[in-house]
Amino acid sequence: MKIISSRLCYRSKLFTVTEDRAVDPDGFEIRRSIVHHPGSAVMMAVDSRRRVLLVRQYRLPARAMLWELPAGRVDPGETPLGAARRELKEETGYRARRWKKLVSFYASPGYVSERMTVFVAEGLIEGEARPMEDERIQARWFTRQEIRRMIRTGRLVDAKTIAAFLLWDSGLRA
Repeated sequence: MKIISSRLCYRSKLFTVTEDRAVDPDGFEIRRSIVHHPGSAVMMAVDSRRRVLLVRQYRLPARAMLWELPAGRVDPGETPLGAARRELKEETGYRARRWKKLVSFYASPGYVSERMTVFVAEGLIEGEARPMEDERIQARWFTRQEIRRMIRTGRLVDAKTIAAFLLWDSGLRA
């Protein structure tokens, strides 16, 4: 596939949108609007009792309060692990002694370039949360059984959280 044009349509602090045209070796042309995102780090904080820390916050696009794993954008010049360390501390106050990469995936590759990297954080040290001024976050520990039930009943609907939890819960280890 060869990119033949890319036109900037929108730029914000968080992402850009381009209108791209590409052609394959057979001459078939495609046109897509693409949301370019620098990527995200997702943190599965697991305590000594094997409980998982979820955060609850209002998600404007969903028009709902959602339970999810803590997560955040990878800033320019930052690694996904660096973002994970920073975001876990900001959103929950916790720091972790041990970090393991669980999985990395595209959130919605049909139109968004965002790649999410999930880390398991263990050996937790409690501290004071310092969320961004536009974030109101509630954190709570859940057992594996509680999270499974939340997924089954539709109380937990965040895709990254469902995917990461089910992979971890099934025994996938970094």
